Amino acid sequence: MENWYALQSLFVAAVQGLGGWLEVPMKFFSFLGSEEFYLLALPILYWCIDTGLGLRVGLILLVSAGLNDSLKMAFHTPRPYWFSASVKPLSAESSFGVPSGHAQNAVAIWGIAAAYLNKRWAWLSAIMLMLLIGFSRLYLGVHFPQDVLVGWGIGALLLWGFTRFWSPVADWLKHQTAGRQIGIAAAVSLLLLLIGSLPYAGLSHWTLPPDWAVNAARAGDPLPDPVSMNGILTSAGTLFGLVCGLVWMNAQGGYQASGPVMKRVLRLVLGVVGVLILRYGLGAIFPSGETLAAFAFRYLRYALIGAWVSGGAPFLFVRLKLANPPQR
Repeated sequence: MENWYALQSLFVAAVQGLGGWLEVPMKFFSFLGSEEFYLLALPILYWCIDTGLGLRVGLILLVSAGLNDSLKMAFHTPRPYWFSASVKPLSAESSFGVPSGHAQNAVAIWGIAAAYLNKRWAWLSAIMLMLLIGFSRLYLGVHFPQDVLVGWGIGALLLWGFTRFWSPVADWLKHQTAGRQIGIAAAVSLLLLLIGSLPYAGLSHWTLPPDWAVNAARAGDPLPDPVSMNGILTSAGTLFGLVCGLVWMNAQGGYQASGPVMKRVLRLVLGVVGVLILRYGLGAIFPSGETLAAFAFRYLRYALIGAWVSGGAPFLFVRLKLANPPQR
């Protein structure tokens, strides 16, 4: 494997040799594939633009992110700038390399948006973004070509599964009781946790090779901290909360993002304030670290955020007359 990584490192260094003028645009496209961008875009879509599209983006993002974190620990491979001093650290990452989360999420999320819109321009735009986001990760020195290719492949499988089974599963769920819907969400959430806990437990005695640590330190923070359940807990908790909020809001008659532009802007501001309070306010109060108590409180915090996005905030918007009353 050392020779394989060395060969790919030469390729990454050659990509970086295309010139420093690419750094700014590559960081921009990398941001368009980041979880931070998607977590910002999700509330905008759900609250202000199209609830159906926002729900699809949210669910595929959370499933993709949870699986990606688990697979990273299962493969536990280095990033190019960790492995080789010849690769410039133009960005810093704390997790393992393969599969690329940016590449995986780009295919899954931009693909689900294109499938929902079902327009040629949407597919062309999505494919262009998938390619540019993947290429940006090579240029920034944070992924080998294998990482990007595997990420694209897993993202494509998730996209196929969501587009193939969304309608029949949604129709089936509509005929289930609210309790069963929440139970199914809990089962999926716990499955994500189980999948992630297996490689996490297997790496309990793993330590970062000294040469990886020295090379990674060149990029500054964040330093490598690749054996962690935090990302998986975040995805699983948010998914459970998102579905719980959706089920509860549907029982009130549902929610639609239509309305005047100013009301949509006010929804966004109010909703984001709620997210920030839950994320950072509770984050300052709840314990952190790699303990069972910290895990439980992290899951709870992100479940509350998910429930706020799909249930609490929409209910508040209706009560404040920022959104149309539910259709009963």
